[in-house]
Amino acid sequence: MPRLSQITILAPGLLGGSVARAAHTAGIADRIVLWARRPESRLKLREQPWCHEVADTPEAAARAASLVVVASPVDKIVPLVTQIAASLPPGAIVTDVGSVKGEIARHAAAALKSANPFVGSHPMAGSEKTGWEHSTAELFQRRTCFVTPLPDTAAAAVETVVGFWHALGAEVVTVDPDRHDEIVAHISHLPQVIATSLCSFLAQKNPAWRNYAGGGLRDTTRIAGSDAQIWRSILEQNRDEVLRALQQFEDELHGFKAALLNRDYHEVVSRIERGKAYRDQFRP
Repeated sequence: MPRLSQITILAPGLLGGSVARAAHTAGIADRIVLWARRPESRLKLREQPWCHEVADTPEAAARAASLVVVASPVDKIVPLVTQIAASLPPGAIVTDVGSVKGEIARHAAAALKSANPFVGSHPMAGSEKTGWEHSTAELFQRRTCFVTPLPDTAAAAVETVVGFWHALGAEVVTVDPDRHDEIVAHISHLPQVIATSLCSFLAQKNPAWRNYAGGGLRDTTRIAGSDAQIWRSILEQNRDEVLRALQQFEDELHGFKAALLNRDYHEVVSRIERGKAYRDQFRP
């Protein structure tokens, strides 16, 4: 992709910090400018070698940007886009890293001037840890990144955002924003709800049991350690799709329970084998 004159990253946490580190390592921008909400975070970020400037306001950070990456929690994305809209130079593109896309894409696009396209993004990368202190330049390597343009988004802007994520090592998939929300409700948001619910259920049992757990419980529930407020925002934004996914999963769980209740072990084995076949086909 062509070298960018300035990448601006607003509210860098784990993902935003990793974007800055990866962009610095890839050498795809003349300048990397950050803005963080907390003054103490801005002070620490100024000491990092992978950014050139840390601005005191979102507007100042966006003023000379070629590409703005909004890396805030999902409920803060549209307010931040609205806040910087009047400060963007003509032609600057705005994207994000939020895990919900439908309403964000429509409201963010509406908040911007016609000369500043919004092209939503969602890298399927991260961990249960939060904060730019845990960020790495390798976070996006061989990870899927959804790019979710609206039907009337300029093709050149979409190509720029796709090229940007390719340069950071991601494998890009372009989908409609609402289709994205349906997909991630099943492959990301539902697993979070299940892991969280399992730990919440076990927390009501004898606390000593957790000391006997092997790798299976640890692997199954790793994401239960995620930040509750971040996930509250995600589930609020994608509520309808998550509810549909939960209903379908409840039907699946009910079928398993019925097979066990009826001593239909052929059906139990069939369901276990179907699950194993799906898991065995995951990418390395």
